[in-house]
Amino acid sequence: MDYSIQKLEKSRVEIAVSIDKAEWKDLIQQAFAKNKHRFSIEGFRPGKVPFGVLAKRYGEEIFYEDAADIAIGKYYGEIVEKEKINVVARPDVDINVIDADGLKFVCTVAVYPEFELGAYTGLKIKKVARRVKKEDIEAEINREREANARFVDVTDRAVQEGDMIEFDYSGSVDGVKFDGGTAEKYTLTVGSKQFIPGFEEQLVGKKIGEKFDVNVTFPEDYHAEDLKGKAAVFECLIHTIKYKELPAADDEFAKDLGEFDTFKEYEASVKARLQKKADDEATAKEDEALLKAILEGTEVELPDAMIEDEIDRQLEGMKASMSRYGLKFEDYLKYMNTTVDDIRKERREQAAKDAKTGVVLEAIVKKENLIPTKEEFEAELKKQADEAGKSVEEYTKEWDEYRYNYTMNKLVDDKLFNFLRENNEIA
Repeated sequence: MDYSIQKLEKSRVEIAVSIDKAEWKDLIQQAFAKNKHRFSIEGFRPGKVPFGVLAKRYGEEIFYEDAADIAIGKYYGEIVEKEKINVVARPDVDINVIDADGLKFVCTVAVYPEFELGAYTGLKIKKVARRVKKEDIEAEINREREANARFVDVTDRAVQEGDMIEFDYSGSVDGVKFDGGTAEKYTLTVGSKQFIPGFEEQLVGKKIGEKFDVNVTFPEDYHAEDLKGKAAVFECLIHTIKYKELPAADDEFAKDLGEFDTFKEYEASVKARLQKKADDEATAKEDEALLKAILEGTEVELPDAMIEDEIDRQLEGMKASMSRYGLKFEDYLKYMNTTVDDIRKERREQAAKDAKTGVVLEAIVKKENLIPTKEEFEAELKKQADEAGKSVEEYTKEWDEYRYNYTMNKLVDDKLFNFLRENNEIA
């Protein structure tokens, strides 16, 4: 057996294999031994028909296909191992010659890209601001107050924007009521824009027990075809009015939250939480800018197979995510009026970026030996177990390979980005 290897564009390798007549004859005999049980000829027991008899009756060509499969499976694997070819997909095989004198075939296979890392240290990245503003703290506190608000009955005034009302309505177009246009004791926060434009504004100023008409025109893009652009009249009656009363921003409010003795403690906690969020977001943006600079300085020719594999991974992620919510991927395709091929095309550019990111970061990890040690891995397991209030044995009792790999990959990412931040200027 002779072979030659040629590098092609887009990180592909062509392996050309030539098998001479003598070796080919041996492969044909192997194919015969593998398949002889399938033949039955009068005068011979099943599986005992001699090769010569079969070859004379049918021609030895009947064994060529199986002999070629044996040859491809054997020699392709041997060559890949011997030459240390880092393949990333199954090969495409073309048989150029197959006859009594021998076999010639070519395997074209995608391989892990070879490339030179660009600069990944000594880069300058702009620092992202991390300051938490006073108004951000106030807004967060007000959101908490809104969440703990209570609604108080109103009896001595008309509806104001922001009130929560309970009312009846019955709509008609040209004097004819339509489906979905009638409800009793419906609850609505006036000004929430839950109804079509112009409806809620006409509720302001109305009183409990007052019957009145609301005149509106359905938008041209309304979801119901028979109502688009139509003028409608809604007969309304208000039963109750409530206004939202926010708790005072004081010590009592802080105590009611169950974690604080004073409002100042609560305010400090909000500030710390917002600061951590701002720090995390800023760090993520800086890491993203750093990663972008590294990728722009590194040329990588990715094989199509790696991009397609990344798209496959993303699609599987979509399916798994939908499955957790009881949704079927096929139903999603119908609802979005799209196809798997359309999604693959849409995701190809991003998948190429993601695949490039993966190979570049992996190269940095290998070059800088950023693999966590056994001690570091065990320390991470103990940390997680302590946070869960369990021993390591209890915590990892039901872990599978995925959970261990996920934890290891997280440690690798942490070490990698710590290294990058320490060896590049962020100012």
